[in-house]
Amino acid sequence: METIDYLPKVSDSDQKQVTVIGASGKLGRYMVQHALDRGYKVVGVARAKSAEKLADFEGRIEIFLGDTDDREVIRKAVAGSDAVLTVLVPWGVKGYATGTAQAVLDFAEPDARLVFSSGWHISLDGKDVYSKKLKLIVNVGGAIAKLLRFADIGDQVRATNLIFESGRRWTLVRGSDLEEGTSEGLPVWSEHVGDPILESNLTRRIDFAQFMVEAIEDDSLIQEAPAIVGRLSESVLANSMATAS
Repeated sequence: METIDYLPKVSDSDQKQVTVIGASGKLGRYMVQHALDRGYKVVGVARAKSAEKLADFEGRIEIFLGDTDDREVIRKAVAGSDAVLTVLVPWGVKGYATGTAQAVLDFAEPDARLVFSSGWHISLDGKDVYSKKLKLIVNVGGAIAKLLRFADIGDQVRATNLIFESGRRWTLVRGSDLEEGTSEGLPVWSEHVGDPILESNLTRRIDFAQFMVEAIEDDSLIQEAPAIVGRLSESVLANSMATAS
């Protein structure tokens, strides 16, 4: 494990520390920026080969280099953090997502807010209603990805089950399809996929990251799995018009 100390130690005991696991990815970098904008001290975990993607944050964050399922890396990165934001990705077929989730659950501070990301295909209570298209993408695409040893959706399911059963102060933010673009504001969410408000199935990545960071302070989301969609998506606007009328 290698550490890059980009941030001088802060003596202000009131400043919250947030660890971003998967900090070098697109979603992770947005989360880092949102967290910094809110005045948090930020610690990031990133693979060594991706560290250069965090160059824009030099002097403002501390980085631990290593795989996100490396238990020693996670143990050190989450120590003292008030919140841990985790990009939960099922890379490969060796339990990467499960290992990541388990390490966070094992080593995060007892009262830390734990916010994880996933897609809509994860269900907390089995009451989500999925379209035929989404089922096809998950079933066929997931099988192909596993065959090619690229990713294992089942690993992410097992990882989120660990989270649901943990008793920790977790939130699982379930993202729709994502796009780049300027912020449209905090996404709208529903408890279950199948809610008409989610029909557009599209969120700006920058706003997904904002929702993850905002969840740190939102206790109403503890042990919830909100499914999100862009605030200005057609389905949200249509629902707003229908409600107003």
